[in-house]
Amino acid sequence: MTTFVDRVELHVAAGNGGHGCASVHREKFKPLGGPDGGNGGRGGDVILTVDQSVTTLLEYHHSPHRKATNGRPGEGGNRSGKDGQDLVLAVPDGTVVLDKAGNVLADLVGNGTSYVAAQGGRGGLGNAALASARRKAPGFALLGEPGDVGDIVLELKTVADVALVGYPSAGKSSLISVLSAAKPKIADYPFTTLVPNLGVVTAGETVYTIADVPGLIPGASQGKGLGLEFLRHVERCSVLVHVLDTATLESDRDPVSDLDIIEAELREYGGLDNRPRIVVLNKIDVPDGKDLAEMVRPDLEERGYRVFEVSAVAHMGLRELSFALAELVAGARAARPKEEATRIVIRPKAVDDAGFTVTREEDGLFRVRGEKPERWVRQTDFNNDEAVGYLSDRLNRLGVEEQLMKAGARSGDGVAIGPEDNAVVFDWEPTVTAGAEMLGRRGEDHRFEAPRPAAQRRRDRDAERDEAQREFDGFEPF
Repeated sequence: MTTFVDRVELHVAAGNGGHGCASVHREKFKPLGGPDGGNGGRGGDVILTVDQSVTTLLEYHHSPHRKATNGRPGEGGNRSGKDGQDLVLAVPDGTVVLDKAGNVLADLVGNGTSYVAAQGGRGGLGNAALASARRKAPGFALLGEPGDVGDIVLELKTVADVALVGYPSAGKSSLISVLSAAKPKIADYPFTTLVPNLGVVTAGETVYTIADVPGLIPGASQGKGLGLEFLRHVERCSVLVHVLDTATLESDRDPVSDLDIIEAELREYGGLDNRPRIVVLNKIDVPDGKDLAEMVRPDLEERGYRVFEVSAVAHMGLRELSFALAELVAGARAARPKEEATRIVIRPKAVDDAGFTVTREEDGLFRVRGEKPERWVRQTDFNNDEAVGYLSDRLNRLGVEEQLMKAGARSGDGVAIGPEDNAVVFDWEPTVTAGAEMLGRRGEDHRFEAPRPAAQRRRDRDAERDEAQREFDGFEPF
C-alpha cells in the first residue's frame, strides 16, 4: 500500500458568489416601499497551508478533487447571503505549487505559510445597493461571479539541512538510524529505502535535520531507478554527504568510481554545485573495507573533500562526523540573508491606463479585454432588459464605446467581451443610449416618480454626476 506521495495533481474549484436579490419592500398602505434586495455572499477560497504534522501528499493522491462552498444568494428585507466557507488544505512543509506548464506559483516553507490556490467569486449586488437618485427602484440585481477553477501540481521537496546520497545498500539508512532517532527500514538488498527518511541530530548546541534519500544509480537524472523521483528532495539541503560503500561485493565498483558517478548525476540534475560536500567511507568494521578506505582516502582528500571513516554498525567515527556536519550547517544558516519585515508595495496605475483594451482580429471581430468589462459581463443577467441597459451604461462611462469608434467599429460590427473560450458576443450599435426611450431612464421605476421641486432636481443632478464619476473611477458599492 502506498504510504508516501510527494507529487500530485490537484483539481481545485473555489465557491461561486451568490446572486444579488431584486426585491421591493411591501407593507400595508405602502405597497411600493422601495428596493430591499440583499447582496449575495462571497464564494469560499481554496487555501493551501503548511502544517508540520503533515508529511506526505497521500491524502490528495486518493482525493484530488477539492471544492469550496458557494456563497448564498441575497434575500428581501436587505438580508445579505452568507459567505461560502473557505476550504483549507494542509500540506507538508516544503511543498511547491506549480501550474500545469510547470511554472512555480508558490513555495510553501515554514509552518503556517499559506497560498490561495483558487479565489472565491464575488457576491452580486442586490437592487438595494444599486439604488440611487437616478435608479430609485432597480428591477434587477447583479449575478454572483463564478469562483476560480483549475488544475495545480503539488511537489514536496523535503526541508532538511543534510542529505545522504549514494548507491543503494551503501549504508545510508543505517547511518541515519544511529545519528538520529529515525527508524528506517534496513535490509541487505538494494532499494530497501523507497521513500525519504528524516531524522533530527543534536551535536553540541546545534540541532539539524538529516535526510536519507533513496539510492541513486547511473542514469538516475534521466529517470532510472528511483533517483529522478527523489532527487528533488536534495534541492533544499545545505550539505551533501556522499556515503560510499567500502565493502561492496561487486567487482566493478569502488568508492572513487561510485563518487564520480553520483556527482555526474547531481550535475546532470542541476542546481546543486554550490552545496558543500563531505565524503563518508562506510563499513570500515569489515577488514577489507578498512583497507580500501585507507587506500582511497588520500585521493579523495586531494580532490578537496573532507573524508570521514565510519561504521554505522559498530558506531565508529560518528561523533566526529556529526559535529563536522553541525559546523557546516551552522555556517550555511549564518550565510542566509535575514528575513526582512513584510513590505507593502504600492504600484499605482498609469494615468493613461484605461483599464481595458480594444483589438481588431483578423475576422473583423472587435475584442474587448479588461478586468472591469469582463467582470461586469459575468455579473449581468442578460434575460433582464434593465440589467443589460445598466451594463451598457457602465461600459459607455468606462469609455468602451469611444475606443470602439477609434478602432474603426461601425454599426452592426461584432464585438466580443472576454477571452475566446468564454466571451459574450453582440452586434454593436453606436451610442448605446439610443435605445433608452424603450426603457425610460435605465433601471428607474416610474411608479416612484412624482413632481419634484427645483432644488430637489438640482440635488438629483449633482448626485447623478457624482455617481457617474464614482463608477468611472472603479467604485463598487457593497
